[in-house]
Order: sequence, then C-alpha cells, then structure tokens
Amino acid sequence: MPKNYAAVSAAIIEALGGAQNIDAVTHCMTRLRFVLKNPELADAATLKAISGVLGVVQSDNQCQVIIGNTVGAAFAEVLKQLPNQAAPDTVNNAPVKSRLTLRRIGAGILDALIGTMSPLIPAIIGGSMVKLLAMILEMSGVLEKGSSTLVILNVIGDGAFFFLPIMVAASAAIKFKTNMSLAIAIAGVLVHPGFIELMSKAAAGEAVTFAYIPVTAVKYTYTVIPALCMTWILSWIEKGIDRITPAVTKNFLKPMLIVLVAAPVAIVLIGPLGIWIGSGISALVYTIHGYLGWLSVAIMGALWPLLVMTGMHRVFTPTIIQTIAETGKEGMVMPSEIGANLSLGGSSLAVAVRTKNPELRQTALAAAASAIVAGISEPALYGVAVRLKRPLIASLISGFICGAVAGIGGLASHSMASPGLFTSVQFFDPANPVTVLWVIGVMVLAVVLSFVLTLILGFEDIPADAPDAAKKPQAQSAAATARAAQS
Repeated sequence: MPKNYAAVSAAIIEALGGAQNIDAVTHCMTRLRFVLKNPELADAATLKAISGVLGVVQSDNQCQVIIGNTVGAAFAEVLKQLPNQAAPDTVNNAPVKSRLTLRRIGAGILDALIGTMSPLIPAIIGGSMVKLLAMILEMSGVLEKGSSTLVILNVIGDGAFFFLPIMVAASAAIKFKTNMSLAIAIAGVLVHPGFIELMSKAAAGEAVTFAYIPVTAVKYTYTVIPALCMTWILSWIEKGIDRITPAVTKNFLKPMLIVLVAAPVAIVLIGPLGIWIGSGISALVYTIHGYLGWLSVAIMGALWPLLVMTGMHRVFTPTIIQTIAETGKEGMVMPSEIGANLSLGGSSLAVAVRTKNPELRQTALAAAASAIVAGISEPALYGVAVRLKRPLIASLISGFICGAVAGIGGLASHSMASPGLFTSVQFFDPANPVTVLWVIGVMVLAVVLSFVLTLILGFEDIPADAPDAAKKPQAQSAAATARAAQS
C-alpha cells in the first residue's frame, strides 16, 4: 500500500528534533541524509518505529534515514515541510561543539565524500547503462564498430564521467556552502580542451609553468578527489577574499580575485595532490587484491552489506571510476557486489516463502525483486535481513562464497552500475565469451544458496497479529503524528 509520505516526513522531522534542528538534507538511492545542529535531540527509537522507515544510521551530527526505492517521494515531502532556513532560535538547538579528534576528522572526510557523491549516483548509473547498451548493440552486431550512432551512444554514456570534475564541484559547492558557479568555473579549467592539450605536452616532456611555477602533467577527466579538494579550499578562499574586498567592489573584484587565486592553486597544488591521494587509495586497494586474489573478492562480498549499513560503500566510488578509466575494468569491488546484492534477494525470497505474516511477505517480495532485478539491496538489507538477523547471516555466508567464485572466474566490471539481473552485462567480456557463463553461474548460485541457507538457519517470524519487534512504545507518538497529517 502506498505510504502517505507527508505524514511519514512530518513524523521523521519531529523525531529529529524538529525543523529547527535540521541544518541540511539530501538523499541518495534509498536514504534521506540529514545534518543536524544538535544530534542529541534525534530519537533513533522513534525514527525506527515510524511506518515507512526501514532503518536509521547515526554518526556524529549525521543521521541517515533508510526509506527504500521510494526515497524521492519522501525527500520531496521533507523539503515541503522544512522552512527555507531552520532558525536556531533556542539554546537547545544550537550546534554542539566538540573537540577535534582523528575520529571526527575521519568522519568529516567520509561525510564530505559521501555527501558529494550521493547526488551524482543517478547520473553515473545513467551513463553506465547507456555505455552498456552501446556495448550490447556492438556485441550483437546491430551496430557496426565505428558507426556514428555507436560513437554518439558512447559519448552520451561517457559524458557524466568525462565531466565528472564539474559535477563533483557543483555538488561539493552545496556541501561546503560556497559559490557553485565559481566552483564549476574553476573545475571547468581542469577539463578545458586547451588545458588538456597543455597537459598532453607536459606528459610528453615539454616544460609547462604558470608564473614560473612548474605544472604537473595530470589528466583530470574521470576524477573525483581533485575537484572535491579544490571546492573545499575554494570555500575558505571565498571567505578570506570577502573580508578584504571593499563593499563597493564586491560585484566585480571579489569573483575575479577568487578565480585568480583558486584556479592556479587548483592547477599547481590541489589538483596534483588530489590525483596522488586518489591513486594512492586505488593502489592500496588493488595491492591487497594482487596479494589475496580471489580471496579479496570473497572477503569484500561478505563485508559489502555491512559497509552499506554504515554508508561506507560510497568510499569506493572514486576508486572504481578511476580504475575503470585507467584500465577499462574493475575486478575486486564490483564483482563482489554480484553475490552480496543477489544473496540479500535470495534471503528475502526465503523469508517471503516461510513467513505467515502477509505484510512481511509483501515487504520481502518487493525487497527481493529490488535486489535481484535492479541491484538495489537496501530494502532487503533493512526491511528483511537486519530486521530478522539470521537472513543477514545467510547473506554474508553466501556473499563470501559467491565472491570467491566471481574472483576465481576473473570477473571484472567494464562500467559502474549496481549489479543485478538487468546490469549483469557490465561483467561480460567481448573477448572472452565464457564470462557470460561465469556471471550467470554466480547470480544463480547467490540466489539459490542464500535461499537455502535462510531456510536452514530459519528466523523468528513476526506474528501477523502482533506489532513488529522493532516497533517500540514510542511508535504511538509517531502514529499520532501520521494520523494528524492524514486527517
């Protein structure tokens, strides 16, 4: 039954401490992501008790509310119910200051990365799917290699990746509360044809300098970290220049100085540093893959649902994009997701077969379809596996075994879309047709193995005439809020 997201959103906002306690909100594929002024005002138990909320993840001043595939509808209602500016008019809602620690620094970096990349995922997936379509049409002989239609399809699919620094800059500008047009303009320098040509000359050994300062030869297309770091630095440069420019000159002098300072800093320092950081992370991940081989894929397959639960799976997005851009494929993280996603789907199917609760059966069937067909596993993870616990154990075991099989088969993704039935073509290698059999085998194994393991391990069913174990006494206040909004 469709949820009344006006009521659900009102209950969520109230449980987070009210609109005045919300500093910012965005969403990804399945989650509402809130930044809170005072995280102590958020009531996690009440949030979890709201009908329509699959789970809650809290970290410092961040609160992620898992909704599922209909998160867009919930987000639209949240925006309607939040004022343009949440006025911190009470002492209790003032931001809570705490001392700087390595943990908070790490949490801040993770939040910046996830908060910047999450809004870009639809464009990345859309581009990936178009590239997959082009690959299918070429493999099947529908389009000849080099045909103009095929070239245009590849360009359409590649647009989001080639201009990724610009997209990252725009998204990061919102995250860091700096001028978006200036951030885009500076990121545009990094992918400007003239600058790309200059970097090609530098890579060939020609000396390239800016004001007598050597410029490192770097290719910025398909990258994330340089534009992200650059936009963060821009937010501080903008504040500094705003302080020193006279009011009468701010309309023209301020933006000129910002661009003149920020762009060279990006070209000479921040850009190369960002590339080195990104390359270092990629090198670390794939050094582990080089040493452990198929075992690394198996371990990642078992850990993936746990990473999704904490939101840390988005950390791998820049690494995957950069690896595919440099080598044409990615053979550790993406293959592990095949078993992880479809195992959650298989476990959900087993729950749907075994449960005597009609509502849980409906939830489990929808979650299984989402995980198996579309590769979106969070409804299955939060709506079924975490809720019943033993299906999660079955999924982790199955994810490990299927990851091992995918690693042994040498599967690698040529694009970046969440692995599922419709996106499995990204693992097909035109030069090695046997990969088709490996992919089909891993997918079937994941669903069947997790299904059987869930039936063997069993689970404590939720009685149809009893409230969900997750529904605490606080649910009464959330339900009252929902009823009030519906009336």
